[in-house]
This record gives sequence, C-alpha cells and structure tokens, in this order.
Amino acid sequence: MIAYLEGRLLGFDDTSLVLLTPGGVGYEILAPTTVLSRLPQKGGEVQLHIHTAVAEKAIDLYGFGSADDLRLFRTLISIDKLGPKKALAILSKFDADHLREIAFREDVDTMATVPGIGPKSAKQILWFLKDKVDKLASSGKGTTIPTRDAAPAGPQGQYFDALTALKNLGYSEEEVRPMLKAVFEDEPDLDAASAIRATLKQIAKDRS
Repeated sequence: MIAYLEGRLLGFDDTSLVLLTPGGVGYEILAPTTVLSRLPQKGGEVQLHIHTAVAEKAIDLYGFGSADDLRLFRTLISIDKLGPKKALAILSKFDADHLREIAFREDVDTMATVPGIGPKSAKQILWFLKDKVDKLASSGKGTTIPTRDAAPAGPQGQYFDALTALKNLGYSEEEVRPMLKAVFEDEPDLDAASAIRATLKQIAKDRS
C-alpha cells in the first residue's frame, strides 16, 4: 500500500499530476485543485501523502499536501454513496476549517454548491460530519495547500450566527468571512448583532 511519495513533477492537468520518484517510476496521482494549483514548475520537487484505492480494474492514487487532509478525505469517502470523485470535489472547494464551520451550522445550501452534490446528499454529508466536527480542523503543519481563515477563538456560536445572517442579507461568504473574523478578533465578546453592524460598516467603507 502506497502511503507517501516524493519526487519531481513531470506534468499535470486539471485532475491529476505525474510524479517521477528517485527510483525512476512515474506515478499518476489524482488530487484536489487546492493541490494542483500550488504545484511547482515542471521538474520541481513535490511531496504528497497518498491514499491508495484498489478496485477490480484499477489502482488509483489520491494525493494530498498533509496527513490531516488525507484523513479528512478518508472521512469523506467513508460516507455512504460518497465516492472519491465527490470527496475530491468537496476538498477542492472547502478546506478542513471551512468544512468544520459548514458542518457546525448545518449549512446545506453551501455544501450543495459543490458540483455533483444536491441538497439531499448535502444534508446526509453534513449529518455525518456533524458528529466528527471537532476532528475536522486541520493543523496546517507541513501542508502545501492554502487554507481559509479559521473561525476566531471565542464564542463561535455568535460568529456563525452573524455569518449566516450576513449571507441571508445577500453578501457572499468569501467577502464577509475575513471581515467578520477581524471584527471578533478585535472584540471577542461581541454578540452577533453588534458584529453584523460592525461588518456592514466595514463593507460600506470599503465600497465608498
């Protein structure tokens, strides 16, 4: 069972890469776009944690920038009817911290934005992940994958409530998450309503 590979990058496309090991063997490795988008130029060194999937007609390798992301992938594929392709699609859109937030607030709409996952499947995935939410946060150590800002320390319920309310007002999560995080880092004891007002003021200021 292959668990880890390192070597030179021979090439890649939008779904996979080819890695040449020092022993002269080239491996095709499927990977999320968060890995593929951070690859070096051809000939550059790459290190990946590997999940090996053995089927009747193929042996597929899936590569990740950290052991934490590999564990998260394995958690996802353990969900009934959620195969490796959909798990890669989820990890191409959300990192561990973002998944933790989505699962915490059971955000079916956000999960359903992943290609190939409808509302019914999204609800099933979140139901499964909710019991494992405390294990989803990635340490970020040794990873080549960019991570989103984690939720701030402190009363996370207020943070999630404020984030949901801002989304309901029509603001995109990508726009308001960093602002809201900064607001709570400056004043950790804010309630959701005060955090929303502060974020709206910042949005107005940035757009003026």
